Amino acid sequence: MKILDCTIRDGGYYTNWDFDQSLITEYCKSMEELPIEYIEVGYRSILLKGYLGKYFYCPIYVLDELKRLMPSKKLVIILNEKDIRPEHLEVLLTPIKPYITLIRMAVDPKNFERAIKLAKAVKALGFEVAFNVMYMSNWKQDPSFLDLLEGLDETLDYFYMVDSFGGVLPNEVKEIIQLVKSKTKVSLGFHGHDNLNMGLINTITALEQGCDIVDATITGMGRGAGNLKTELLLTYLKSQNKVNFDFDLLGGVVASFEELKKEYGNWGTSLPYMFSGAHSLPQKDVMEWVGMNRYSLSSILNALNNKKLTVEDNIKLPVLAKEKSFKTAIILGGGKSVYSHKEAIVKYAESNDDFCLIHAGIKNVLQFKDLNCKQSISLVGVEDEGVLDQIDVSERTNSMFILPPYPRKMGVSLPSRIKLIAKELGEIEFTNSSLDSPFVVALQTALDLGVTELFLVGFDGYDIDLNKNQFVLAQENQNIINDALKIGGFSVKSISPTKYENIELTSIYSLI
Repeated sequence: MKILDCTIRDGGYYTNWDFDQSLITEYCKSMEELPIEYIEVGYRSILLKGYLGKYFYCPIYVLDELKRLMPSKKLVIILNEKDIRPEHLEVLLTPIKPYITLIRMAVDPKNFERAIKLAKAVKALGFEVAFNVMYMSNWKQDPSFLDLLEGLDETLDYFYMVDSFGGVLPNEVKEIIQLVKSKTKVSLGFHGHDNLNMGLINTITALEQGCDIVDATITGMGRGAGNLKTELLLTYLKSQNKVNFDFDLLGGVVASFEELKKEYGNWGTSLPYMFSGAHSLPQKDVMEWVGMNRYSLSSILNALNNKKLTVEDNIKLPVLAKEKSFKTAIILGGGKSVYSHKEAIVKYAESNDDFCLIHAGIKNVLQFKDLNCKQSISLVGVEDEGVLDQIDVSERTNSMFILPPYPRKMGVSLPSRIKLIAKELGEIEFTNSSLDSPFVVALQTALDLGVTELFLVGFDGYDIDLNKNQFVLAQENQNIINDALKIGGFSVKSISPTKYENIELTSIYSLI
């Protein structure tokens, strides 16, 4: 039985493959002393678009440093088969031979035949070779690719079964291992995701069924719901007298990765990941939706259910007519300045007949429930039911709910009483920055209502020290503002302090 820890490689999906050097040093020192044979330290890759960090490309100096920190360990890198061809190997792999023992390849079953050619080229360079074959929960539907394993005993050192969706159960692990064993004598490996909290039991089952090597990561850090925790696997194996180690070697590094978890988002399972695992749905979308903190839990589950049912959207709403309705509007964002200037906003609204108040989301709807003016509430599909339940539609005869154009990425699930006064936009015309941002919906609503003078409140901007999600949202909002400012005959100003650039700043108190 061998253990492969792939924390740096799989954890990179959260950090963009950058880690603080002090954390890497601590991790390596722990790995060097623990009963773990293989350490996967990242990818090697051709140049890809966008920024991908140190451990995605693994320059030689990085591998040299890692090997000096873990001299007794077999270091591993992985190739993403979809991007790599045999002609790339001379540049990618020949220089790393002094440092790397095993080359793993992430393989889609549909590309298995092509992957074999790559594996033979890697083997010819003198490395151990492993296939990490994805989408294990779908194999029983079409296992024909496994027939291609015949004759690969001299090429592959390990054939890994990867539970990409985190949805297989122990009995399925047994069935699939027996199926694979009927096709090959290659040593088997198992890489389990933890969507259904099956990482440990599936790994134990894989070992009992004769798997030779299994994967884990510190704190379970990995794409989507993450993986089996290294510390959990080691604790279990020690309880069975199968390994021996000092728990002090684990405590510090686990604590450090728990701190990292607070910074980058909580990997580990949650209801959306459970749903995606149970129905073999890709984790990429879930990871993005959960990470953005934009969509409610109900919204994410609705979107996943639509994917399962191959439904484009749940309902088609009446389209908001484009007509000259109001000269002026205020859009309320989610910043603290809405509360700070609430009284002034109310005074301004009460003194203007040719005016509409537009909510970019539902955060402030209840604050202005008694304001007797036309109000438009921008939704993105499935909202916080707790807030919606408090909205008395019978008292809001001047209100309407506006959703993005059909079909919506997250689908729509609204209470029937809300649906009665809900409309959708015909199209988003002024920007491509986002199609389902409440801010975009609010701005397009203002345009469709014929507004020519628009004021923003509650778009305060973010502090300098942004986390990743805040940075993405701040950049998106800035792009939306920039696009809105290009619209002819349409004035946009912020009437409360803002950190966003380019927009003219005035004072709400000058208006009342």
